Amino acid sequence: MTASNDGSGSLPAIHFWFEFASTYSYPASARIAKVAEVAGIEVVWEPFLLGPIFRDQGWNDSPFNLYPRKGAYMWRDMERLCEAHGLPFVRPEKFPMNGLLAARVAVLGKGEGWLPDFVRAVYHANFADGRDIADPDCIGDILAALALPADDLIERAGSDENKKRLREQNARADALGIFGAPTFSVGEELFWGGDRMGDAIAFARGGGAG
Repeated sequence: MTASNDGSGSLPAIHFWFEFASTYSYPASARIAKVAEVAGIEVVWEPFLLGPIFRDQGWNDSPFNLYPRKGAYMWRDMERLCEAHGLPFVRPEKFPMNGLLAARVAVLGKGEGWLPDFVRAVYHANFADGRDIADPDCIGDILAALALPADDLIERAGSDENKKRLREQNARADALGIFGAPTFSVGEELFWGGDRMGDAIAFARGGGAG
């Protein structure tokens, strides 16, 4: 099964909402394609930014930084989670990383077959290699490794038209009531957190979203 990026297929679909700075979106991005394929579910990859959503909630930083005990738990939990799924993990020197450029490229890639590979590669760069994903050279290296025209895509990602696209993505996320990442949506139903992936898939398979 080939996953679509636009939800236009005939299979039941879940929408995978991810933010590149989100720790828990990293293992979710690594797992979701295979899990959904086994279940016969289409995955629609939905990049967005948490910063504007956090600001609307009165936060000027990640809650994992604002609440140190929560942050300490999260980092240890990530170590356990990645070990359980055989994923490499390093704590980034800076958290959260600025994922704006990567998100703009991802929005540009909606509907393109290369998007899932790009998303997984950006997460690997951030949480396995400890690279700065805000650096255009990092994003360029990822695109080049995928045999994509890096310079052209980065230029197009920064166009006014594409910036508008990303704003519209965030407006969609906000309208759904999304407040964190990863989030899986089936119709208007939300399932927040990587541990809710199975619930979202089961809901989609059961036709709960109509």
